[in-house]
Amino acid sequence: MIHFDCDYMAGAHPEVLDAIVKNNRVQTAGYGNDDFCHRAKALIREACGTPDAAVHFMVGGTQTNSTVLDAILWRTDGVIAAESAHINVHESGAVELFGHKVLALPGHDGKLDAKEVDAYLRDFYADDTYEHMVAPGAVYISFPTELGTLYSLDELEQLSSVCRNHNIPLYIDGARLGHGLAASPDVTLKDIARLSDVFYIGGTKMGALMGEAVVCTRKDLLPRFFTLMKAHGAVLAKGRLLGIQFEAFFTDDLYMRIGRHAVALALRLRKALEAKGFVPFIDSPTNQQFFTLHNEVIDRLSQAATFEYWGPRGVTESRVRFVTSWETTEDDIATLESLL
Repeated sequence: MIHFDCDYMAGAHPEVLDAIVKNNRVQTAGYGNDDFCHRAKALIREACGTPDAAVHFMVGGTQTNSTVLDAILWRTDGVIAAESAHINVHESGAVELFGHKVLALPGHDGKLDAKEVDAYLRDFYADDTYEHMVAPGAVYISFPTELGTLYSLDELEQLSSVCRNHNIPLYIDGARLGHGLAASPDVTLKDIARLSDVFYIGGTKMGALMGEAVVCTRKDLLPRFFTLMKAHGAVLAKGRLLGIQFEAFFTDDLYMRIGRHAVALALRLRKALEAKGFVPFIDSPTNQQFFTLHNEVIDRLSQAATFEYWGPRGVTESRVRFVTSWETTEDDIATLESLL
């Protein structure tokens, strides 16, 4: 079988795993108080162009989103996000579980529109009864979006400007950040760091065994954050495992090499499907590709390939998603082409 279900089906990228194995017998202090984490944080600050940023290693994406938002939101605050946002659809209500409502706005191919966010914020405080409502305390986006689409640099700058004009933090979910940066024609990691208040560099979906790196360019935004991380169950006792992996990611350009590899194969996969007359229902330039296929085609492909339905199975045709990763090979794409 060849697999296109998601980008964390396989274990760790060989270079990441080699680094873990190489240092397996090294004994260090726990909870990230080790030289591996210190070096990884320095490499991340350098790559982001933010020498004074706070960097925190966490275990997984859902814990990261719920913990960061719990830290930056007041008890009665909610977070603005697109209707299709990961925190609104695929995180089992984790944000709400900790007492913060997701304030969903219409998404445009998965993206928030800066003008609509600005209007929402203005209208909220223009309402005489706003004190009786959940206040918008932050704006959440992901790069790429849940639908594999990308914000342009201009769109990010507009959204960042709106947030700063309203004194509201912009938080960027970077679970697939490497794939987004590899596919973007104009957004860099330094742009992400410059335009957001806090974001995370995804590891789990980028070739780590587990782990995400939170980068906060405003140190005042996450007070007593380690304690809150621990309360959320998001701290790894053997924290050096996260430092080792992120040190490997930011050595020899590995993080971006992984992203470029997955995106290149995803675009080849898309080309193969389009050559057979299939039309994507979302125009994604990243490692996620979304197509509407006839059910008989899905059933035939499923004999040798795995991928996900994107919603319920239809009567005659269904929407499906194909995802590439560091583990995807040229032979995998060739096999899919032959199956088509």
